Formats: sequence, structure tokens, C-alpha cells
Amino acid sequence: MTSLHDTASRGFASDNYSGVHPEVLAALADAAGGHQPAYGGDVYTQRLQEVFAEHFGRPVTAWPVFNGTGANVVGLLSMLPRWGAVICAATAHIHTDEGGAPEKAGGIKLLPVSTPDGKLTPELIATEAWGHGDEHRAQPAVVALTQSSELGTVYTPEELRAIADHAHAQGMRVYMDGARLANAAASLDLPLRAFTSDAGIDVVGVGGTKNGALGAEAIVVLDPEAADGLVYLRKHQMQLASKMRFVSAQLLALFEGDLWLRSARHANAMAGRLRAGIERGLDDGTIRRVAFTQQTQANAVFATLPAGVADRLRERFRFYDWDAATGEVRWVCGFDTTQDDIDAFVAVIAEHTSGL
Repeated sequence: MTSLHDTASRGFASDNYSGVHPEVLAALADAAGGHQPAYGGDVYTQRLQEVFAEHFGRPVTAWPVFNGTGANVVGLLSMLPRWGAVICAATAHIHTDEGGAPEKAGGIKLLPVSTPDGKLTPELIATEAWGHGDEHRAQPAVVALTQSSELGTVYTPEELRAIADHAHAQGMRVYMDGARLANAAASLDLPLRAFTSDAGIDVVGVGGTKNGALGAEAIVVLDPEAADGLVYLRKHQMQLASKMRFVSAQLLALFEGDLWLRSARHANAMAGRLRAGIERGLDDGTIRRVAFTQQTQANAVFATLPAGVADRLRERFRFYDWDAATGEVRWVCGFDTTQDDIDAFVAVIAEHTSGL
């Protein structure tokens, strides 16, 4: 089949827009020959347990799944009693971007909390962590965090430890949505264990798709006491791959070596280059009336644009509005974003704002 799209096209809508990393494609080809047991009995899924144990500094159980929504729903279900509720940031993916899957597919009550930067704190969690023992209130049982957050910010290990200690003291567990876990590690310049298992996180969803995989995520149980029934829930929620070796092979391609970190560092660096280029333009007057709304700590840049400018920019580069009412937009870089992509985008921003 010939390609149906312009393979030179680039945008800043999402790291989901990127292709598959060549090393991941090669791993899929290597895994394709012959027969292997289905449903996770293959050697690739078994090896994945060892690789993640090395990353998290302890024996773990890794459950490969197809996508991030599946990881979140299945992971949270395994941590909750039927009457349990999940405290999350109001910007959390489980609350805003999963089509109601936690509520509809999982029957999970979400307790969203407004945050200035996408990050929860013990004080913010306390605003919803009440009513324990009250039969009229869904019982707060899990705190769900996103690392890096939906606003491109990153929790430090100290912040996470404070949250975990606060949650555990009230009998709650902590789940981490790690769709961009690699970008957080690159930003912090720390191993995965430093801000997961060592910080008191109980279960983490490890992302691969946004970092160069074709479609591969995993639910990694760090504390076996925190989750139950995953062997049934994964099938029940339609996240059990029959040919699981091809999901696990992708994750091995990323995490057995340093591809996960190399790719995330590059994506973060491109976001930093984008912000720096706009800042230079603001300083020298070639770019006007662009303002940043969040720190750029991972691979996303959040900014406001003058009315009408976003649509003109989108004629060349695809990206999303984050808050159309305020003119806030989000620009995301991926493993395949190039310096030329960034420089061309900065030039287009200058072209459409310099005369304002």
C-alpha cells in the first residue's frame, strides 16, 4: 500500500499524532515469527516483568493493555471497592478526556478538584477526602494523579511522597496515570522508581503510545495489597490482548534499553526550544501578544493567543484550543519533532502576531 498522507507533515496537536519509532517497528518484526502462547503466556510478556522490576526497584506485576483509557479504568477498578470514589484534578484525563469511561464502563464516582497547575496537594485532596463512614457519600478510596500532568507540569518526588503519606494515613491508595511518565522522568532527570515506588505510589499506568509505540500501555502494580482482580478485570473491560507478545514487545523496545528516555528527552527539549523561540520573539518584538499560562516542564507548551490567530496558525500547523474562551492553546512535541519544525512554527507565529 502506498502512503495516503504527507509523511513530511508535522503538527503540535498531540504526541499521539506521531508515527511509530523505527526501533519499535523493528521489535514488532522481530517478535512476529513462529508461534508463542496467547494471552500473556509468551516470553515477551514474561521478560517485561523483569524489565519493569528493574525500573521500579522491586518485584512488580505488569499487565499490558491497549490504551491509556483502558489502563486507567482497569487500574482504578482493581483498587476500589464497589462503593469507592476517586479524587482527581479537575483537569485529569479520566475526568475530561475519556468519554465518561470511568463512570460508564467502570461505574466509578470521580471527585474532581480544581487546581491552578494540574497538580494535587494534600490540602486540595482534603477538600474531597471526607465523609468516611457516611453511607450517603461515595467513599474516597483512591487519589489519582497524572505525571506529567495534563497541564505539562511535573510532580517532584517530595510532592508525591507528601500526597502518598496523606492518602495512606486516611486509608486511601494512590494511582498514577503515567501516559507521559517518560517525559516526567526526563524532566526530573531521575529513574522511574524515584517518583513512583520510592515515593509511595501504589499502582501506575505506564505509557508507551505517546512516546513512540504503536499502541501499548501497562498497568504496573507496585504494592500487591493495593490492587485485586486484575486477571479478571482486564478481560472484563476488553483490554486483554490475545497476541499479547506484540504489546509487550513494544514496551520492551522502549524500556529494555534507553529508548523511552531518549525519546522523552528529545520531546521535552523541543518544547523547551519552542518556548525559548517565542520568548526571544517577545523580547525583540517580532512576536506580540502571546503569553504563557503554565510552566513548560515536560513536552507541552500552554499559551494564550490573540483572537483569530490560532485559526490562522492552524492553516499550517495542527494544534488544539485548550480554553477557547480565553484564547488558551496547547502545543505538544513528540519524539519525532525536529528543530526545523520548531523554527518554522515560531516563524509562523511571528508572521501572524508581529503586526498586532
